[in-house]
Amino acid sequence: MNKQYVEAVKTIKTAILKSQSRASRYTNAEMLSLYYSIGGYVSENSRAGTWGTGAIDEISSRLREELPGLRGFSGRNIKSMRQFFEAWQPFLQNSKSLAINDNSAAVATELLKVERTELDFHENQSPLAADFKMEYFTGISFTHHMEILHMTKKLDERLFYVRECALGHWSKYVLRTRLKDDLYHHKGALTNNFLLTIPNDKQYMKAIQTFKDEYFLDFINMEELDLTDQQDLDERVLENEIISHIRNFIQCLGSGFCFVGNQHRIEVDGEEFFADLLFFQRDLRALVVIELKKGKFKPAYLGQLNFYLSALDDQERKNGENPSIGILLCREANKSVVELAIRDYSKPLGVATYRTPDELPGNYKILAPIMEEIPKLLSDSQFMEEEKEE
Repeated sequence: MNKQYVEAVKTIKTAILKSQSRASRYTNAEMLSLYYSIGGYVSENSRAGTWGTGAIDEISSRLREELPGLRGFSGRNIKSMRQFFEAWQPFLQNSKSLAINDNSAAVATELLKVERTELDFHENQSPLAADFKMEYFTGISFTHHMEILHMTKKLDERLFYVRECALGHWSKYVLRTRLKDDLYHHKGALTNNFLLTIPNDKQYMKAIQTFKDEYFLDFINMEELDLTDQQDLDERVLENEIISHIRNFIQCLGSGFCFVGNQHRIEVDGEEFFADLLFFQRDLRALVVIELKKGKFKPAYLGQLNFYLSALDDQERKNGENPSIGILLCREANKSVVELAIRDYSKPLGVATYRTPDELPGNYKILAPIMEEIPKLLSDSQFMEEEKEE
């Protein structure tokens, strides 16, 4: 093909892909706009007593009669739109509810343009507000918004999950996992020495936000391991379980982690050493070593991990990469002991704990599989129509 034609194809292809991306964003923003506006209209009339009992279900039924094939407007979904409006209306500037035409009782066509609206937070209302962008709000689907609203109460929590969901492009299933793990309260709570060992402020903040203080390894089935003492979970057994479910473990860690290998060999002057788990974290642009310990934290563990980081930085760190980071994953840890032990090390280190399903109370262990399925089934049923439309 003529070189000019090849260039033309490349140019047009790029334009198409960019246009499709913009169209997708605008479609989602327009849908949120529609749902928000309808939610405002329903809220205004149903909360004030203008409509009688059962009005929403009746309206839903009539809508589907007059618009055959309409999806996403069941009575339950319309109530979700009302909840969506009522949750965010106090923080949206220049927000409008749908108006009713006095002559025809038809819904007016002027809808709120969410993408052109700004979030307005009162002073001291939310620490996250200063860094929150409207594109995060319009960047996730209505289904994602409702998952967040159902599982959180405080504004700061909601902003956190909306932002993380938008930036990480989480599926609704990943979002549910993060909500279940209570990521908001655990992310950034890791006991560490990053302030002293990571001089770059941006890199420091990224590192703080990347790691949690506790990880729930719910994919490890203790009964299948056939251990005589489930509390005495051997480190190699734990490692093998993680490797067998590496996708689940990466989801526990969060976005940006790339698995390099386990029992990673490090050689120093003819002597061999083996790091349990090695990852590369794309956002931090750094290798991350995770060492597994079956019991309680001991200060001596940090010396081994610090040594691994020194060796990796000397032998394997590439140009442009940041210093390696070490995370010690223990069954339990005394925070005061960890803080005292970790502060004088020169490499970036953190200590986190993990839980496994055997730590759940006996009654809960029996009910856990059922309890896990019920919200999923209810949520799938609730949002099935919206997803078909989206």
